[in-house]
Amino acid sequence: MKKFLSVMAVATVLPLCTQAQESKLHIGGYGEAVMTRNFYSQSFNRYKKPENYVNDNSHGRFDLPHVCLNIGYDFGKGWTIGSEIEFEHGGNGTAVEIEAEEAGEYEAEVEKGGEVNVEQFWINKEFAKGKFNIKAGEIIVPVGYSNAHHEPNQFFTVYRPEGEATIIPNTWHQIGLSLWGKVSDWRYEAQLLSGLNSESFTAENFVHYGATSPYEFKVANNYAGAVRIDNYSVKGLRVGLSGYYGYTFRNTLRTPGSKYEDVTGALGIVALDFTLNRWNWIVRGNIDYAHFSDADEISSYNQANWTHHKYQDGNPHHYSNIGSNAVAYAIEAGYNVFSQIPKMKDEKLYLFGRFEHYNTMASGTYESMYKYTKKYRYAVGVNYSPVKQITIKGEYSYRFFEKPNNNGLTSDSPLYKQPYNNEPSVSLGVTYTGWFL
Repeated sequence: MKKFLSVMAVATVLPLCTQAQESKLHIGGYGEAVMTRNFYSQSFNRYKKPENYVNDNSHGRFDLPHVCLNIGYDFGKGWTIGSEIEFEHGGNGTAVEIEAEEAGEYEAEVEKGGEVNVEQFWINKEFAKGKFNIKAGEIIVPVGYSNAHHEPNQFFTVYRPEGEATIIPNTWHQIGLSLWGKVSDWRYEAQLLSGLNSESFTAENFVHYGATSPYEFKVANNYAGAVRIDNYSVKGLRVGLSGYYGYTFRNTLRTPGSKYEDVTGALGIVALDFTLNRWNWIVRGNIDYAHFSDADEISSYNQANWTHHKYQDGNPHHYSNIGSNAVAYAIEAGYNVFSQIPKMKDEKLYLFGRFEHYNTMASGTYESMYKYTKKYRYAVGVNYSPVKQITIKGEYSYRFFEKPNNNGLTSDSPLYKQPYNNEPSVSLGVTYTGWFL
């Protein structure tokens, strides 16, 4: 009997303890599973010799672009922590095998591609009821719409918005210090970060890869700052302005020669974006502009390093030519058809359209070599949400390019330039976003 009473006492107390902990513990996440059929060549040379790939077969892909787990805890007295572990493309995997074809030697094999990242890990102290906060750790850099709003229910397309995800890091996260808060209809944030690394900039992706580090630490020879301000004064409308500035050259373990003494690789980014969610419409738009100084000098430096190290195993850098400017802009709009059907008011069905343009080599000495980086894309599709946390997506997209100026030359002329082949595709995806606890 005593044992029974003891068990009952524990059973009575446990739910109360669990409820107390649940009010402080937060567990959630988001994820995407997608299927795509691309009706164009998958050759990496398709832009260099487009005439050779006009009739290539289509190709398909299945993918898990992002699967994320968020865990947070409120310690009280204004102290909270947050974390996010992201598995990109299903994570990665290796295995050790004994190779019979190589005399029984042990050999490490790459079993699958993908990445596992700690995208967020921060400690936050709140002051004045949220009007002022100090956050430190691995934090999101909220420059551009897609970095500040990167969960799958915050964009209509199956994949993240292509333009911003190409020209700047996405999702951009770094170790740093953030001062942020909410005052009336305004939200502000200012961050101190390590600078990006210009050795990882490329012609086709501009500064996208500059936030990553191949080392066990992030080199911080240079520092940078990021800011963001959002306004919510108009009902259903959010307007945001964000920016970034910092030096990027010498932010590596390699030491440049004296001829590069005055080179800084200053990078400036400014972005304007908005979201209108009203009258059963969701309309989103953004425009991003980036300027990179010393592009020619750093391109020359990168090319020299590539020539010197191209036969070196494990070289993690790209050593590519880089543009002086990059640009991206987009507009998308979707209407909830189910808003007109009373019986379907708990579900949502958005029919949407999107148009975007981006160019990673908008200007610079090497602009004429990379005309294919000037891309346009439109997409039409549907987002169906049977419940708030789940969205099923489908879209048809069409990526296209400007035709080269052939000045009246016919296709049989040796000087005639073949236009780039357009790139249509069809994608389907199922996503979730929500808190489980």
